[in-house]
Amino acid sequence: QVQLVESGGGLVQAGGSLRLSCAASGSIFSINAMGWYRQAPGKQRELVATITSGGSTNYADSVKGRFTVSRDNAKKTVYLQMNSLKPEDTAVYYCNADVRTGWGPRTYNYWGQGTQVTVSS
Repeated sequence: QVQLVESGGGLVQAGGSLRLSCAASGSIFSINAMGWYRQAPGKQRELVATITSGGSTNYADSVKGRFTVSRDNAKKTVYLQMNSLKPEDTAVYYCNADVRTGWGPRTYNYWGQGTQVTVSS
C-alpha cells in the first residue's frame, strides 16, 4: 500500500505565501507524475499543478506565475510554493501521485487526505 501525507496548509492573509508538502511512503518502486489538485466548497476538484519525474511542469492558468511545483525524488516528496495568495485560492488541496509498485509498467493512482488552505481578504 502507498500513503500520501500532506502538510503545510493553514490560514493566511491575501498576498501571503504558503508552502505545501506531500510525502509518499509504502510499497513504492518509482513515482511518475505527482501533483496538486484543489476543491473549493460547492465546486469540483480541479488541477492546480503537476510535475513529472523528469521535472516537466504543468499549471492551471489561474495559478501561473504565483505557484511553483517542485519535487525531491530521493525523498519521494512533492512541494507547492504558493505566493500572492488570493481569497479564491481557498480550498482543500490534495496531493496526487502515479506510482509503480513493481517492475511492471502498470501505475496506480493515489490521493492524499487533503489539507485546508484558507486565504482571508
